[in-house]
Formats: sequence, C-alpha cells, structure tokens
Amino acid sequence: MLEPVVTGLGYELWGVELLTPASGLTLRVYIDKAGDDGIDVDDCQRVSHQVAGVLDVEDPIKGHYMLEVSSPGLDRLLFTGPQFQRYLGETIKVRMHGKVEGRRRFQGTLVSVDSSSIAIEDDQQRYRLPLADIERARLVADFR
Repeated sequence: MLEPVVTGLGYELWGVELLTPASGLTLRVYIDKAGDDGIDVDDCQRVSHQVAGVLDVEDPIKGHYMLEVSSPGLDRLLFTGPQFQRYLGETIKVRMHGKVEGRRRFQGTLVSVDSSSIAIEDDQQRYRLPLADIERARLVADFR
C-alpha cells in the first residue's frame, strides 16, 4: 500500500516496522534514494505527509499510533533478499526467532544469499540462516 506512494515521490521504500514500545504504537517507514545524497529532513517530511494521507484513507492500523519516516542509516536494517544481496561481503548482525545451532544471535561477514537463506561467516564457522526465521538483521557500520 505504501510502496507506490514512496516510489512515486522518487524514493525507495526500504522497510516498515510496527513497534510497540511502552509509550505507544509506532509505525516506522524507512526510505532511501539513489546516489550519495542520502535522506534529509525535507525528504522525510515530504514522504510523511503523503504516507499519512494514505494511512488515513486506508486505515490499516486501528487506534492511535505515531508515524515516523526515517533514513535507514549506516547501520541499516535488512528486510529482503535483494537488500542482503546488495551487502554481500559486509559485516552484519542477525537475531533469529529461534535457535540455529544453539544460538539466536550471529555476527559475521555476509558470504551468500539465495531465495530462502543467507550465510554468514565469523572467525570460526559458516552459518546458514533461513530468511523466514530472521527476526532482525542489520549492517554493522564501518567507521574506518
């Protein structure tokens, strides 16, 4: 529902999160754009205004919630297979819904991606992690 609005404004819909902190429900929409310009406050405001209009009409979330529009940032969350593919060779952190080889948390180099899983390698081992079982994955920012 949001992708046509965001792409129509010239941005990429990077991902969407529905958060339930103690302070109330928050719908966070991440946007990106091609090039090295990055996302600024004006971009977020432009997208927020349009997305809010769609959400008001479609009303997919019942009750009160806060809408946030944000850049994915340097330590961006990864939501889709193509996003993982884009960052092959980079260091990522992954938290799984359940245990894989006795662990829920992994950090290492992203070494492969296919339609159903990713593989990351740390100093000792390679782990194959099913995409469907990933709770959260994000890049580890490199400030070198």
